[in-house]
Amino acid sequence: MILQLAPHSRGRRKALPAVMMRAGTSKGLFIHRHDLPASETEWAPILLSAMGSRYASLRQIDGVGGATSTTSKIAVIGKSERPGVDVEYTFVQVAVGESKIDMSGTCGNMASGVAPFAVDEGLVDVVEGQTEITIMVYNTNTKQEFLETIQLDDQGRFKEEGDFMISGVPTPGSRIDISFVHPAGSMKGKLLPTGNPQDIITIPGAPSVSVRASLVDASNPIIFVDATTMPAIYHDLGPNHIQSLDLVESIRRQGAVLYGLASSIETAALVRGTPKIAMVSSAYHPDVEIQPDITVLAYSMGKMHPTLQLTGAVCLSAAASIPGSVVAELVMLNSADTPPRSPERDSADASKEEHKDLVIKHPSGVMSSNTVVSVDDSGALTVESVSVYRTASRLFEGYVYYSV
Repeated sequence: MILQLAPHSRGRRKALPAVMMRAGTSKGLFIHRHDLPASETEWAPILLSAMGSRYASLRQIDGVGGATSTTSKIAVIGKSERPGVDVEYTFVQVAVGESKIDMSGTCGNMASGVAPFAVDEGLVDVVEGQTEITIMVYNTNTKQEFLETIQLDDQGRFKEEGDFMISGVPTPGSRIDISFVHPAGSMKGKLLPTGNPQDIITIPGAPSVSVRASLVDASNPIIFVDATTMPAIYHDLGPNHIQSLDLVESIRRQGAVLYGLASSIETAALVRGTPKIAMVSSAYHPDVEIQPDITVLAYSMGKMHPTLQLTGAVCLSAAASIPGSVVAELVMLNSADTPPRSPERDSADASKEEHKDLVIKHPSGVMSSNTVVSVDDSGALTVESVSVYRTASRLFEGYVYYSV
């Protein structure tokens, strides 16, 4: 006979209701906000233990984390009392090999699981016979909103099955549409925190290193570095060599100071999640049927990202719309079009919108986006929205155990 313990305890350990989901190219726990302490300052011990990072384990062997930054994530979801908003989403990045969490930014891939979770957990109302639903989500990390559209089955639950494929995931699913509304200024209040479409980031040393970059804040603040300006050692050793990783982190820290997100490089070292950093380069690939517009190699928590963060795609798409940015100039290399320009306007429509499609090459394949921009009479460019597409699937549901 096996003694069945109540789900609320395992000796000294406590149980936390949770759902594990694959959301986009990330995987993590989805938790109801009401199941966590009211104060976010009390979350860290619980979440670190649940994921297996309580003792800074590189393997997260005593938790449900997957020992990589893309599989050590948590989404905390709750109903919203904000006008026009259905649910609120708080993202938590749990470090691997460190006993710390980072809530300074957000995760777009995990965002793709918010609507499926909200529907299946009864956080939003579904009308009988409804086959599609769009919900408004407020991200508490960035104080921004996004619209998420998912398909429903005949029981009014999230319909996982479909034929839409995303790079980095071997199985198809139903397409999830995510539209990030007015994504600019997620942390610094404006699209270009330095005021410049391009900046030179210099790392002191013997010799010093100077790279050309665009610091863009849209959905998440990201430093886009022109890969051709990286020193020879980066290319010779490869982007995943320890010396290359150290160099990329040094650039990220210096960029954080330029962003105004850190007062010093020492302070920047304490927050690995923001700003993020990515290398961008020309995307010409003669052997592919659909020609990408740009190639990107992103980094996350000091490691190479296997694909591209969804918020990375949002920020990259916004950057491609900024005349003079590193990204826009590289996109031009693969296009016969004229340089990025303001949408044509007439007296009857002083802020005409323009839709821009972008095909992005990343280490695991390609992804696409659609950006809507407008320019007012003063010439100011506004990123109205960036839409991206994902799939998601529920992997298990029940209780995750933790100790504090």
